[in-house]
Amino acid sequence: MEAKVISGGTRFTSLPRSYVRPESERPRLFEVSAFEHVPIIDLGCNDRSRVVRQVGDACRVYGFFQVINHGVSTEAVERMQEVAAEFFRLPEEEKMKLYSENPTKTMRLSTSFNVKKEKVHNWRDYLRLHCHPLEKYMEEWPANPPTFKEFVSNYCREVRCLGYRLEELISESLGLEKDAVRNILGEQGQHMAVNFYPPCPEPELTYGLPGHADPNALTILLQDLHVAGLQVLKYGKWVAVDPHPNAFVINIGDQLQALSNGRYKSVWHRTMVNADKPRMSIASFLCPSDDALISSPVSLLYNGCGPTYRDFTYAEYYKKFWSRNLDQGHCLELFKNRKRKWHESNCNF
Repeated sequence: MEAKVISGGTRFTSLPRSYVRPESERPRLFEVSAFEHVPIIDLGCNDRSRVVRQVGDACRVYGFFQVINHGVSTEAVERMQEVAAEFFRLPEEEKMKLYSENPTKTMRLSTSFNVKKEKVHNWRDYLRLHCHPLEKYMEEWPANPPTFKEFVSNYCREVRCLGYRLEELISESLGLEKDAVRNILGEQGQHMAVNFYPPCPEPELTYGLPGHADPNALTILLQDLHVAGLQVLKYGKWVAVDPHPNAFVINIGDQLQALSNGRYKSVWHRTMVNADKPRMSIASFLCPSDDALISSPVSLLYNGCGPTYRDFTYAEYYKKFWSRNLDQGHCLELFKNRKRKWHESNCNF
């Protein structure tokens, strides 16, 4: 595919062939139902034990939940959305100055997922940023729009605080000390993907992003309130997660699935596109430090359950993740402990 963004202002009347999925891989939108009981957790609740229990239940059963009263200010959210929309309205030639297909770059505009490796492309442009430490990465961020660095950095700070708070709740829900997860993950990196999905002429033939699990520890997703698109796999069927006002969607990533010895699920999810309206989502990722050793605490290896996954560093995992296609299967499967002497049926999660 020619290195070209699809958010350049051209309104497509038909789907380019490189985006058309084989019939067996299409989203079959007529089979998708609404997720009527999405876990919504009020972080403003004064009963911490209740919140911990709700977080644990959601992580174990679904691998995701939504949070309200989360502490990220309305002003920070609105300014982030405003400057993101302004960025994607820039002329194509201005945006293309930032374009790259190199996944190792810490700031880049790109398209699809990994255009060098994939056979069929995804209907998405995205701006990828590294966000921590801010003083290291802010200078390479876009200078246009002029408010970009100010608005995005403020948003990043508040989202990081939310991420730490959630990790404490997740840690306690596993029966660990509240700082146990954070200690294992080390000095966490923070990335952001500002996703833009232009109107798509034939949404039933393609994806914004196909089914996948996130390679990081925790994803904090700000959905578009006006255009739905997120779907998760629940009991073998795809269900739509409609946006909830003033809420973030929280996804458990592969590192927390491994750290929890498989108790918590790295949710399989995908993104649909819309025929009439553009859609934007802003995903923030908390990632272990490169040298963090992902290993389950001993207290999670009871009832005959040894480690489901071998120990690995995040750098090792991330390199493997980016060497594959997004829809190639769950990367975490490659890190399963093949030498276990016990049987998974003995593991009572």
